Amino acid sequence: MVATEHILQDLNPPQREAVTAVEGPLLILAGPGSGKTRVITHRIAYLVDQEGVAPWRIVAVTFTNKAAREMRQRVFAHLGDRALDVALGTFHSICARLLRVEGERIGLQRSFNIYDDADQMAVIKRVTEALNIDPKKFSDRAILSTISRAKSELVDARTYAAEARDYFAEIVARSYERYQALLAENAALDFDDLILKAVTMLQEHESIREKYEERYLHVLVDEFQDTNLAQYELARILAGGHGNICAVGDPDQSIYSWRSADIRNILNFERDFPGARIVLLEQNYRSTQHILDAAHAVISGNRQRTEKSLWTDRGHGEPIVVFEAYDEGEEADFIAGEIARLTGVEAGPGDPGEPAWALRDFAVMYRTNAQSRAVEEALIRAGIRYQLVGGTRFYERREVKDVLAYLRLVHNPYDMVSLARVLNVPGRGIGTKTVQQLERWAQALGVPLYTALQILVAQESPEKQQSRPPQAPRHPAAARQAKAVVEFVEMLDELMDVAAKNNLSTLLDGVVERTAYRRYLYGEFDDGEQRWENVEELRNVAAEYDGLAPGNGLVSFLEDVALISDQDTLQEAPDDAPDAGRVTLITLHSAKGLEYRAVFMIAMEEGVLPHVRSFDEPAQLEEERRLAYVGMTRARERLYLLRAFKRYAMGASQHNPASRFLKDIPPELIAQRSAFADGSPATTAGRYREPARVDARPLVPEDAVFSGGEKVRHPRFGEGIVVSCRVANGDQELTVAFKGEAGIKRLLLSLAPLERL
Repeated sequence: MVATEHILQDLNPPQREAVTAVEGPLLILAGPGSGKTRVITHRIAYLVDQEGVAPWRIVAVTFTNKAAREMRQRVFAHLGDRALDVALGTFHSICARLLRVEGERIGLQRSFNIYDDADQMAVIKRVTEALNIDPKKFSDRAILSTISRAKSELVDARTYAAEARDYFAEIVARSYERYQALLAENAALDFDDLILKAVTMLQEHESIREKYEERYLHVLVDEFQDTNLAQYELARILAGGHGNICAVGDPDQSIYSWRSADIRNILNFERDFPGARIVLLEQNYRSTQHILDAAHAVISGNRQRTEKSLWTDRGHGEPIVVFEAYDEGEEADFIAGEIARLTGVEAGPGDPGEPAWALRDFAVMYRTNAQSRAVEEALIRAGIRYQLVGGTRFYERREVKDVLAYLRLVHNPYDMVSLARVLNVPGRGIGTKTVQQLERWAQALGVPLYTALQILVAQESPEKQQSRPPQAPRHPAAARQAKAVVEFVEMLDELMDVAAKNNLSTLLDGVVERTAYRRYLYGEFDDGEQRWENVEELRNVAAEYDGLAPGNGLVSFLEDVALISDQDTLQEAPDDAPDAGRVTLITLHSAKGLEYRAVFMIAMEEGVLPHVRSFDEPAQLEEERRLAYVGMTRARERLYLLRAFKRYAMGASQHNPASRFLKDIPPELIAQRSAFADGSPATTAGRYREPARVDARPLVPEDAVFSGGEKVRHPRFGEGIVVSCRVANGDQELTVAFKGEAGIKRLLLSLAPLERL
């Protein structure tokens, strides 16, 4: 048994209270950077070593695989191999394991596949086409999102149909019913099904519910503010027999209402769990006090919150930099220049004693993915390496999806989405028309597509005629296509035999070899070598599961891959990496749970952050404020808040005022830099101010003062040639092609100090 002092070592008093309060409901309100993961892992160790709780009687749930891995590693550091017995993972992985064991009670096959977003879209597309739904009126994405929200609220297809009150709801109801039927036909579940079906099973089967209530004596839920109704109900059921639930979260970081997260779950915890103890974690171990004070000033504008006063012993730190650019190009150039300056590309090392800056220390955060373009271009021009989180993820790349589809078919041949994907990949002469004919034939027979293919094999193979259903009509495929289908089914049967007797990497090798997939990549794609490297990387991942028994490795691998999130694709360079990593470009939503030495938040403008859709919705405006708070508290040492006077969006130039969140920050916390005066940044201190407006300057002539072809000079961009000049809103907008890297710029004459040559 580990000494109590060792477990509680280096914990501050509130953290110790949270770790040792083991009986009854407990709510830990943990501010950003307050050590909540440490508290959870130390609490698990305390339960096992000081309270004598068996590890298998503890379930700890979080939201991302990254968080679950970190938690597992820390628990392992305390408990060693005993940590393997703790049920620790994401909501989806915990429910997937539960359904693998108990799902047959509600009609699920143990070999069910888990459909990711792309698979779900493929299924819903089949649904809407079958129901003749006009995609111009009702998009597949809108229908799927509505179904997802219904499932997160524990509303099944039958209940949704009974409650439909308008035409769109009726469209969704019909789609929902057919969508679920196709999932069942494919022996597949989507992400929402994992939780919905687990909760439904526990609600409807008392023996199963009692089994897990008795097994899990302690329930720990991380990021409780992000739970939806289904996840909340799962936690409530598991803790129902004893009431030992520990919820950790922060209402100020609830930013996923669009995923059906319900902030009321954490705000109403005391009401729902009478007698709950509340512990506040307010000491921050991440950020400087200036950053914390600025973030607190922003979040204090919300009403739906519990007041916390974050503090740190890391000192006040640097002021918050508010940079006002002319346009998104200048905004991006400032970022590239500041990164170059701090990393020593253009200047010497920083202050004496200050650790050297590396590219991995920086993150650029934005409201939507589209806003990364200008930043990417600026970083490329500056020769600065970066990684884009939320772009095409590894597991969404075509070649990776192809190989995964084969593995999923080996695991579950009734997976129609995977079957349709690779039936003619690599090409076997089974065209789209043939696939559609076979699908219609399967529908007419009332059987899954794979069963229909087996019937085709029986019809084509004389030695298997005895297995042919007498009522089955002749398949529609031509002789050549039928032969290719027979060979495909026989290959799949062989791979199933390989899977039953060998480890996962051997199976993957068999897939690649039997399909001649490498030859296909090199022959069909100009970047075939790069695509093949992705397949080899997938094999490296698969090899990590080779220690599991044949079959078990495949199940675990497919489950883990299906539940991977954007954060799991982050590349973290080791300290001794020769290139010191890359700058991270990431949305504010994806950045939650991460931290960086310096953070740039761009487009701090009304209509962007906060988003224009939140203006008339108080609850949404509060979430926008929480989103800004989350971004600001990702920074450890330096925080840059940027906005542009003019920004191109939706194909037009927009002039948005500064974000109201900037005006919330006390002036003494800000060092302001503006690029409006003379084209070069100037640092000022004091209250945040609006940049000079066009109407505050002398009026310019109504006729254009520059003509196309004239040579001009700009103090920052150098020499250029005027492409065009037009009068616009009492000003003149010039398009100038500058020499060198500056390229083409659009400038307002009232702001741009241009000189004729």
